[in-house]
Amino acid sequence: MVAEDELHRGHLSEAYQAADRSSGWMLANIGGMNEPAGEWMTAFEGALGYAFVDKSLLERAITHSSFANESPRSQPVVDNETLEFLGDSILNFLVAEMLLEALPDAREGVLSKARSHLVSEGHFAEMARRLGIGSVLRLAPSESRAGGRLKESLLADAFEAVVAAVYRDGGMERVRELVRRFFRDDIASLNPAEITFRDHKTALQEFAQAAGKPLPVYRLVSESGPDHEKRFVFEVEFEGAGCAVGEGPTKKEAQRRAAKALLELLGRDSG
Repeated sequence: MVAEDELHRGHLSEAYQAADRSSGWMLANIGGMNEPAGEWMTAFEGALGYAFVDKSLLERAITHSSFANESPRSQPVVDNETLEFLGDSILNFLVAEMLLEALPDAREGVLSKARSHLVSEGHFAEMARRLGIGSVLRLAPSESRAGGRLKESLLADAFEAVVAAVYRDGGMERVRELVRRFFRDDIASLNPAEITFRDHKTALQEFAQAAGKPLPVYRLVSESGPDHEKRFVFEVEFEGAGCAVGEGPTKKEAQRRAAKALLELLGRDSG
């Protein structure tokens, strides 16, 4: 299954490199312009594991507001923001359903923290990267040049919108199948004993508040690597407790690891 997914993503990347060469920027020809949508759409549907009946729903799901805002008035384009709103609710519900099945004896607090980890911008962005959504986003040229295809917020929003598009196209059972496939391994790997300590930034903030101290301060120490393989180093300082450093592929993950390191120094982290 992994090899098959990689093959689909490879086809998707090749299709978009060709589209980029012919149009000057990716997806410039989608949605009533010059290039037929079939090639990229078939590749993306293969990676997604779902073929849309109404292809316009998929086009809308990957349309950022920057693209819609720059479309001609004579050919208005609808962005993905309302689908994003719907997708967020669907994912919260379906992931909660899966957690209840996987952890039937867990308390509400543990389930809530597990869901917060799974239903988060960072996790959705990772799902989007696995699917290659960044390659198919409909962005204005300026947003694309600014690195929009790599931005976690745009990737997460598009992932939510794609989930909503599947729901609108195929109904609840089809989107449930999709979400279960996406989240199955992540939920299976959860360790109930560690879930309480997973949200390290929140735990550190709560500890500071309980101690009557100012909130922890995070500072970017360094940023390195190409756009597709960034590495960030953050330092977190907590009054009266010193500081700690964390490194990660995103700013949020580096901050989370810094918070975890400081909690360990304080003897407050067991996960």
